[in-house]
Amino acid sequence: MSYDSSPSYPVPPHHNSSPSYSTYPTQPTYPWAPQQAEPEPARQPNRHRHAALGHHSDLRVLRTAYRWQRRVATLTALGYFTLFLVLSAWAPAFMTREVADGLPLGLMLGLFQMPVTCVAIALYEYTARRGVDPIAERIRKQTELDTKRAEAGR
Repeated sequence: MSYDSSPSYPVPPHHNSSPSYSTYPTQPTYPWAPQQAEPEPARQPNRHRHAALGHHSDLRVLRTAYRWQRRVATLTALGYFTLFLVLSAWAPAFMTREVADGLPLGLMLGLFQMPVTCVAIALYEYTARRGVDPIAERIRKQTELDTKRAEAGR
């Protein structure tokens, strides 16, 4: 016969390697009988208006803004490059068409990759200044205030 060593089924006392019964939680004699509710621990009043930084909704907003910033800049540069590659592979007649005196369209589109990359960088910086940096600055200031409050409360 084997015994389950979990706290709900204590090992019989004749087993020398187990702790005494007093270390296990007591089980009600009649499990269907109504149980007495355990008293709730006293809650401390919330002294601060803002939640702790780990649960702060501004962090979610910052992550979302940063994610959109990366996507916009990346898709601008990679989208143009992918379009160039697709046209080169599946539309060679279109890419060899001359635009000006001996300048094929494919070469002109290839030369435009550098300005498009610069536009993607400028777009990244613009979205950072407009969307991400203000949120990060607000979180930074709130963290400093929370730190000062915690130090003052000690």
